[in-house]
Amino acid sequence: MAETDGVSAAPLRTLDDFIMESSRFQVPNLKDPEKWSNRVSQNLLYYQTNYFLTYLVVFALVALIHPTKMFYGMTAVALAYGLFYYLTNHKQPAAQFKKDHPILSLVGLVLTMYFIVYLLGSVVVFLLGILLPIVVIFLHASMRLRNLKNKLTNKVESLGLKRTPMGIILEALGLEPSVLMSRLSFDGSSNLFDSLTKLSPGKTS
Repeated sequence: MAETDGVSAAPLRTLDDFIMESSRFQVPNLKDPEKWSNRVSQNLLYYQTNYFLTYLVVFALVALIHPTKMFYGMTAVALAYGLFYYLTNHKQPAAQFKKDHPILSLVGLVLTMYFIVYLLGSVVVFLLGILLPIVVIFLHASMRLRNLKNKLTNKVESLGLKRTPMGIILEALGLEPSVLMSRLSFDGSSNLFDSLTKLSPGKTS
């Protein structure tokens, strides 16, 4: 186990635990989004290494099926991002260039739009390679029922005894699994205490 301030990778779960015989799946209750989101966040923590590998495998499959479109799509997205970043951070030089060279600016705009439209199919394939693994991971995390080991492992992280990459990502997104775990732990402890109180004989002080 890593130190409190350190970050360690979660172990790779077995295929049997992930999708095979010992796995149990159930469609989540859409009318209870809180319970659904809790299941998703806990599975993302527990199976995070499996999910990272799943993402890479699905992305690689899309790239192998459409290698040329994937490359062109990646290039188009990178160029579009670079152009957006430049125009956002250098507004004054861009405006001055447009004023000094209006025809050249117009030609550049037309060529850029043509380039984007021409590579639109490749951009779609590239976005598919990025989004399809996320959809697969979300579906698994939504339907995979948690077991006791899953709950105990996530409890360790919620107490701050172990930090993992997925835990940091969830906190950055504002999901904060530690808060969910603390609340569930409190509720579970209260129910357990009530049950033990009912079973144990009364004591006089």
